[in-house]
Amino acid sequence: MKRTIIVAALTFLSSSIFAGVISVEMMDLGTDQSTGTVTIASSEYGTVFTPNLKGLPAGAHGFHIHANGSCESSEKEGKTVLGGAAGGHYDPENTGKHGFPWTNDNHLGDLPALYVNAEGMAQQPVLAPRVALDDVKGRALMIHAGGDNHSDHPAKLGGGGARIVCGVIK
Repeated sequence: MKRTIIVAALTFLSSSIFAGVISVEMMDLGTDQSTGTVTIASSEYGTVFTPNLKGLPAGAHGFHIHANGSCESSEKEGKTVLGGAAGGHYDPENTGKHGFPWTNDNHLGDLPALYVNAEGMAQQPVLAPRVALDDVKGRALMIHAGGDNHSDHPAKLGGGGARIVCGVIK
């Protein structure tokens, strides 16, 4: 009886601990090869995105939650857009604006820039203070080719450019 209670307690505790964590496999949109994972977890400060990625171009990259849970390509003006089925940045309030992760008048999908070191690895966590874990489920997590200035000027959507890596948040 005592053993059953201990096993039940451990099962309950482990399921409670892992209920607030999601692991997303990230795929290179050009090669369809895995680049690693991003772990998404709740914290008292917001949602933490912890990458464990390799094989990426060094530097800062736009990092966003996109509206749709798909990384498939789409067609736009007769051209293939890698990851285009992910749609635009997650914007449930229809602000139509790109901005900082901590401001309230912009896309909810705006995350801090993802830093990739000289060896092509990204392991530095980023915090999204306005995003809850339930907000991200069923959406795509996207890494863009270029950096992100968290503005729509001089280029729309922070100037991040092409979509290069994507994962569906389940």
